[in-house]
Amino acid sequence: MTYSLLLLLGVTTVATAQELYMPRNTKQAYVNQTRDKNGAPGKRYWQNKGVYDIRLSVNPPDRTVTGSETVTYINNSPDVLKGMMLRLICNLHKYQAPRSGYVSKDFLTDGVVIDKLVVNGVPVKFNNDVGTTAWVAFPAPLPSKDSIRLDIDWHYDLSVLSGREGMIDSTTAFMAYAYPRVSVYDDYNGWDGLEHTDRVEFYSDFNDYSVAVTVPRNFVVWGTGTLLNAREVLQPAIAERLKASFTSDIPAHIANLQEMQQHQVTQQKEKNTWKFAANNIADVTFATSDHYVWDAASVVVDSSTMRRSSVQAAYNDTATDFHHSVAFSHNALNWFSHQWPGVPYPFSSMTAVQGFADMEYPMMVNDGSAGDDLSFAQLVQDHEIAHTYFPFYMGINESRYSFMDEGWATTFEYLIGIAEKGKETADNFYRKFRVNKYIHDASTEEDQPIVSMSNQVSGMGYSSNSYGKASLSYLALKDLLGDQLFKKCLHAYMDNWHGKHPIPWDYFYSFSTAARQNLNWFWNNWYFSNNYIDLTLATAKLAAGKASLRIVNAGGFAVPFDIIVTYKDGTTKSVHQTPAVWKANAKEVLLNVAYAKEVKEIRLDGNLFMDANEKDNVWRR
Repeated sequence: MTYSLLLLLGVTTVATAQELYMPRNTKQAYVNQTRDKNGAPGKRYWQNKGVYDIRLSVNPPDRTVTGSETVTYINNSPDVLKGMMLRLICNLHKYQAPRSGYVSKDFLTDGVVIDKLVVNGVPVKFNNDVGTTAWVAFPAPLPSKDSIRLDIDWHYDLSVLSGREGMIDSTTAFMAYAYPRVSVYDDYNGWDGLEHTDRVEFYSDFNDYSVAVTVPRNFVVWGTGTLLNAREVLQPAIAERLKASFTSDIPAHIANLQEMQQHQVTQQKEKNTWKFAANNIADVTFATSDHYVWDAASVVVDSSTMRRSSVQAAYNDTATDFHHSVAFSHNALNWFSHQWPGVPYPFSSMTAVQGFADMEYPMMVNDGSAGDDLSFAQLVQDHEIAHTYFPFYMGINESRYSFMDEGWATTFEYLIGIAEKGKETADNFYRKFRVNKYIHDASTEEDQPIVSMSNQVSGMGYSSNSYGKASLSYLALKDLLGDQLFKKCLHAYMDNWHGKHPIPWDYFYSFSTAARQNLNWFWNNWYFSNNYIDLTLATAKLAAGKASLRIVNAGGFAVPFDIIVTYKDGTTKSVHQTPAVWKANAKEVLLNVAYAKEVKEIRLDGNLFMDANEKDNVWRR
């Protein structure tokens, strides 16, 4: 929908957009027309990309990963680039690296060593005494609409104390962030030079990848993308099982423990090279083991085309919960594709690897084992898989605005939990795990605006802004708009920005435009304020069949709530109020609730937006 058409239709979102705070560099993006206040990319929007050809080699229990890559970096920007920011995430393990928290000695390594760097055929001397980012000057400037070639050789040691990446056990490695990559150069901030300090997460361009991972025989490799040469690296029976799983809904062993132990899985060459490919994706990740078992099935993720995605799991056979992992993934991909967000899973596969991080990657998750607690194991896997959409379908800048992905994953985790376990169980878990600690922590750090940059907050301030408060904001908006309109707006936002780099204002404007209403009051209330959650039923007066109620909102957040009237005969009446009740006055509201019988008590119930045990919120005759 064009800007002029919006004005003709009387939509005032664009005209009042200046009511929202906006950083100066973000304002400039709208001036430059790379972004539009109707919520869509502007007519001059651009983004850069890379084409990566990567060769990795690892030989557990030796922890050294060696790699070489050729990167064709395409400058779609209007700018002439004199150099680039190279990102070396695994330098987080260097002794002198700045980190957001304490680490043990087993976490530490010497970091990444660049052995060779060639730019457009010209050798470039690289100083390895750097952190997780390093500036590389080009031998000659890179013009707009041109490309440059990098050839890089490097090596590094996997950390013994595995987290998001590293050694899971002596012969199981998780190789995430295993390659030097070009940092993002975008339209609102230029080069992304933020150091990775292990709390906030990542920001990546959408690139094309061809990756070859070389490992000894009897090691299986799982990874992002499509495995191109299954018959070259797997014994025939195993390759046939894998192929059969691509059209089967029923979880099956691709390789069981006995077969792994008896060396019946991989081709028996001294080394095997596993080849993967994935295009238009934010990152690639790989795991390898000589004793993990391997399960797989597939699921229809797009009912209109009957497209299937593979669901796989790699795990230690002793992990009880991981025997159900493929079934969990099957359920999650089906539900997310058809319910919330209701967008077909966009990739060819999803593999869950047993590790320690409870962390998401494109087409991969690295989850710890919950043992016999299948309910919690499923919840964690649901949450990590939900990240497929935010940040991997939508190119979120997690380093700055993690609420744009963690908040959505937390919301989808809750919504799928209702389908899996029932609303009461899902509500109770959500309150306990996502809400109660935030509500009862009155520290200054808790009340920073959600839109605060994620790398500038810490502790529970970071956690609440990214997860609990952000998720509550999305659920409050869902309540305000209703499910049908909320989904329409969500899809408009996702249609506008998948495969691109949205920022908070793109989310705000996309929803306001799709909803055909000015939602600035809601955005200001939830994202730009120091509000918190604290509702009280202050007074109740009953007369002539009408209860006059005064609800005080000391915290200020525009939250939904219910008024529950309980009669003497035990029957009840419930009146729901959406967040719209706070639009005119965010601090208090007067309500009249009709009653037909003798009243025993009146209760204010905020459900997810209040502690269910708040005694101040009950009036009794």
